[in-house]
Amino acid sequence: MSRDNLANYRIRRAKDILIEAEDNFNQKHYGLSINRSYYAMFTAARAILALREMDSSKHSGVISLFNQHIVKVGLFPKEVSKFLPKAKDIREHADYGDFVEITEDDAQIQISRAAQFVEEAEKTTQGIIRGNQT
Repeated sequence: MSRDNLANYRIRRAKDILIEAEDNFNQKHYGLSINRSYYAMFTAARAILALREMDSSKHSGVISLFNQHIVKVGLFPKEVSKFLPKAKDIREHADYGDFVEITEDDAQIQISRAAQFVEEAEKTTQGIIRGNQT
């Protein structure tokens, strides 16, 4: 499988995960919505990294590689990139914290950020593929 195909697959997967986040939100499963919003962003970041033949087995490693090799070189908007580590923290808190109540507003914010992140990731991915920037 080529890295272009892998990147495109991961973008499609990120969009599917975003739909899962929205479905969970609509069913008032706000914690699950937070989880899926994060994974949509995480998968989108991995899509771009695939074009650089980079990946990590750890979430923190993916975020670090993404910031160092994608954001710092100007391929992805810095402001939008900040959504990813924040979403990771919120997701971990929602998934593993005790006495955590995720509100409708919390989940809606994360879905909105995830949608923006995935959209930017798709633009970045397509730009790299079209421009064949490696």
